[in-house]
Amino acid sequence: MSENLKTIRELADEFKVSKQAVRKRLTDEFRANYVETVDRNGVATLVVTVTGYMLLKQHFSSDNDSEKVGSNVGGNTGNVDATSDSKQTTDNSYVFKILEQQLAVKDKQIENKDSQISQMQNLLDQQQRLALQDKKLLEEYKAEIKELKSLNIPKQGSEKDDSIPKENSVENVVKYPRKRNKKWWDFRR
Repeated sequence: MSENLKTIRELADEFKVSKQAVRKRLTDEFRANYVETVDRNGVATLVVTVTGYMLLKQHFSSDNDSEKVGSNVGGNTGNVDATSDSKQTTDNSYVFKILEQQLAVKDKQIENKDSQISQMQNLLDQQQRLALQDKKLLEEYKAEIKELKSLNIPKQGSEKDDSIPKENSVENVVKYPRKRNKKWWDFRR
């Protein structure tokens, strides 16, 4: 009978999967029903029974369809079906709890992003308002400069000649005496 029993390594080689994948399928329930411990060469080795081998073969040959595996387990014994259903519901509830937690985290992240977007929009609006104010002020300053230039520009004719001071006039010499370049070696005043 020990010829029909296969080790985890033999199963992994036959199904062309890793030993970890086979061990993952060996749940407590599966081990209780389909796994035995055999001494080979003085070493205790886990081996899978023929019915367990058939279940694993169906699992790894199918596309990992959990409904097929559940129905196959249920076809062997009635007690396994009831325990597998309860285990499947606890697994499903655990998955739902994890998904709900992830959903709550995502909701918080979305709220955070919404608040960041609203802050960015407020800052953008403020920047646009300030740019518009700057543009209006610039236009006002340009208008004032034009007004001042128009007041400052003399009309053509005699007034233009009077407004430009001549360098050699008596008034100009008295008001603005010529400065001499003073050098540090020049000792006269």
